[in-house]
Amino acid sequence: MVAHGDVDPMDRAHLQGAQLIVAANGGTLALERWGVTPHAIVGDLDSLGLVRAQEYGARGVSVVPFSPEKDESDLELAIAYALEARADDILLIGIFGGERFDHELANTLLLAADAYRGRGLHAVLGNMTVRALHGGDRIELAGAAGDGVTLLAVGGAAEGVRTQGLRYALAGETLHFGAARGLSNVVMSRPAAVACDRGVLLVIETRSGGIP
Repeated sequence: MVAHGDVDPMDRAHLQGAQLIVAANGGTLALERWGVTPHAIVGDLDSLGLVRAQEYGARGVSVVPFSPEKDESDLELAIAYALEARADDILLIGIFGGERFDHELANTLLLAADAYRGRGLHAVLGNMTVRALHGGDRIELAGAAGDGVTLLAVGGAAEGVRTQGLRYALAGETLHFGAARGLSNVVMSRPAAVACDRGVLLVIETRSGGIP
């Protein structure tokens, strides 16, 4: 899934072997720069333009247009398309940055939506990966020793947070919404993992030698 925010050259590698590539409106432009043709283009097409969308349709790409007056963002509609196609591991590219902070924030919060729990929804930008951890779940961290990890509670407090293999250990503690206690942790050893009993955490992993 490619949206119309910032992308990093290394993000292109994630598309290799993808069974379904969906562009959310202007995300098509990033794919064009990479020489990649999507399987589908979804959205109101304001960023891409109707003419170019029609050209893609003539080439066999599934174009799913929507009115600009809609309740969902183009990214939400693109995710819905992927879920309808029974995708169970959905990678989002280009959801951060861009010209609209409100879009960036809305895109980030989508990762934590309960509707996508268990769908493998996660996002990347260069050496950063973001995913949500819901209460009652546990996730293994992919990073090597020295890589950065930030845990941010969203939608309220995250309770019973437990970590393994991190410099600043948490043992059944609470991370409060709006507080920065979970910021800038570091993987010290593998396996590394995070779990929580209640609430939702955004888990942000940064590969690059970690945070001093």
